Amino acid sequence: MPANLDTDLLRAFVAVADSASFTRAGERLGRTQAAVSQQVRRLEDTVGKRVFERDTHGVRMTRDGELLLTYARRMLTLNDEVLALMHRSPTVASVRIGTPDDYATMLLPEILARFNAAYPEVMVEVVCDNSPDLVAEIEKGRYDLALVTRKAGEAGGELVRREPVAWVAPPLDPASPPDHRPVDSLDPLPLALFPKGCVVRDLAVAALDGIGRDWRVAFTSKSVVAVHGAVMGGLGVTAMEACTVPSSLRRIGAAEGFPDLPDVDIALHRARGTAPKPVRLLADAIHDLVGRQFLGRQGNRPTNAVPVSAVPVSVAP
Repeated sequence: MPANLDTDLLRAFVAVADSASFTRAGERLGRTQAAVSQQVRRLEDTVGKRVFERDTHGVRMTRDGELLLTYARRMLTLNDEVLALMHRSPTVASVRIGTPDDYATMLLPEILARFNAAYPEVMVEVVCDNSPDLVAEIEKGRYDLALVTRKAGEAGGELVRREPVAWVAPPLDPASPPDHRPVDSLDPLPLALFPKGCVVRDLAVAALDGIGRDWRVAFTSKSVVAVHGAVMGGLGVTAMEACTVPSSLRRIGAAEGFPDLPDVDIALHRARGTAPKPVRLLADAIHDLVGRQFLGRQGNRPTNAVPVSAVPVSVAP
């Protein structure tokens, strides 16, 4: 008879994987470091594989551990969804999540649809702002969760996925006259950007400065739809996470004289203290769905993503 995987052991394993520390995982789970270590050993006995390598430099996952992590997240999310459906409270509650506008538009719809299936009575409030401002606000307890961008490898929050950054320009028009210059060849280079404080904006202008390319800000907005529209209309080029680039726009790079851009991390921050079950479920769904899109490397928005308008969401200005 096959062995059964204990969800408590899986939860301890995921906590260690997210925090890269048995001690921090214990703090998150309300257990001692020794208790978490024992749970991980029991899990390794069950699966018959080592999931972590431990040495004086810290903790890192084995290849078997990386494989197990994907399934562990999905099993825990399904477990929590089933229990949430069975034990729903009649009391209407709310969850407040902060995120940049591009993630709210391109990444959250499928997550919110799954969350709404388990908690149809819970209102979700999505507040859009620059990542550094959101991190500062969650430290003050003003959000339950914040899904943000950080420089690759930077500390803070839980890594959800690492994402490439692309230069983006309007599509070429074959009907243009021979002397027409595409906007990405203009000097100074016109840029359509998110406001100051945007991590990708800072990386883009630093890369242009690094090669001595003159640039000017031609358009700025907090709205990713507005930035997409500005680029489509030929106002300028932009840089954005690969997962937020619509297929209607043209990616450019070294062939057009643009410098490579470093990857960024998509990270999840949680408010301090013990989170209510709806908040934990939403956090798990973010790890599962956004992380799984990374593993599948679908590139742009998933084709089966549910529009934001299909789920009850209150979006603050």
